[in-house]
Amino acid sequence: MKLLRFLLFPFAVVYDFITTIRNWFFTIGVLKSTEFDIPVIAVGNLSVGGTGKTPQIEYLIRLLKNDYKIAVLSRGYKRKTKGFQLINDAHTAEDVGDEPLQFYKKYKNEITVAVDANRVNGISQLLKLKEKPDVVLLDDAYQHRKVKAKSYILLTKYNDLYVDDFLLPTGNLRESKRGVKRAELVVVTKCPPNLSKNQQKEIEKKLQLKSYQQLFFSTISYDERLHGSLKFTINELKNKQVLLVTGIANPNPLLEFLKIKEVQFTHLKFPDHHNFTSEDILKINTTFQEIELEDKLMLTTEKDFMRLKNKINELSYISIESVFLNNEEAFKTAIFNIIN
Repeated sequence: MKLLRFLLFPFAVVYDFITTIRNWFFTIGVLKSTEFDIPVIAVGNLSVGGTGKTPQIEYLIRLLKNDYKIAVLSRGYKRKTKGFQLINDAHTAEDVGDEPLQFYKKYKNEITVAVDANRVNGISQLLKLKEKPDVVLLDDAYQHRKVKAKSYILLTKYNDLYVDDFLLPTGNLRESKRGVKRAELVVVTKCPPNLSKNQQKEIEKKLQLKSYQQLFFSTISYDERLHGSLKFTINELKNKQVLLVTGIANPNPLLEFLKIKEVQFTHLKFPDHHNFTSEDILKINTTFQEIELEDKLMLTTEKDFMRLKNKINELSYISIESVFLNNEEAFKTAIFNIIN
């Protein structure tokens, strides 16, 4: 794979040229960016997948929902529907995508969630609602230049910083590292909980952010109580045999967490945002039945649960939250200043 990516280097150079020209055209106004009268905050990354956008969006929802009418707009990756969809109870993950459905299921009585690949149209439709939002959170929209957001939050993963990466297809970057300059807030995600101040300073030196940019560090916190069909605690899993089913970009942090908690598990790994077929469900059920220990449980992630809950009867999931290592109040102040 590494050799293949190296051989594709000329295509990465072409890709860099195309994305750079596109960004420049948006900057000088050749390509149109639409700005709205309400605050629009775009959350995204420079690389493909796995940087923790979903828990970061949920953090912003919890931060803002008591003071503002919040709408979350996503494209609805891998959904089967087209155009603008205002999510309701009848929608499934196949209709609107797993992450938007997750936002809706968790906060449906407190926020509005919609999907539209055309973000300009999506925001326009949200503003036509009787209960129109005060703030729009754009999920995975850092490269969506047709909307000019009030602010951009860039996420970069601790063990895969954008400065250490290269453009597609040689690396995993969607655009050049120069794209970081659009962000006001940069969050290094999925850090070790014990990341020291000195280690943080080393990363800060490495990123070389501009004076107008603020840097923060966050980690992932796993809920100690399971949700779904069987609501055990993590500690109660020590005496069970667990079948772990994942379809996320990077399941390794979850695997490490379960190992630390001394959970015995078998792992079935599927691609990110995988649409589980009847053959996949048969494989999952067969693998579960083959576990000889009678005291067993099937476990998945919250995002995967959105795609599996109507296909597997007894299924539990573990939820996660984004937690700042320090300077959380500074992050909150920055967000409220952006909105106000």
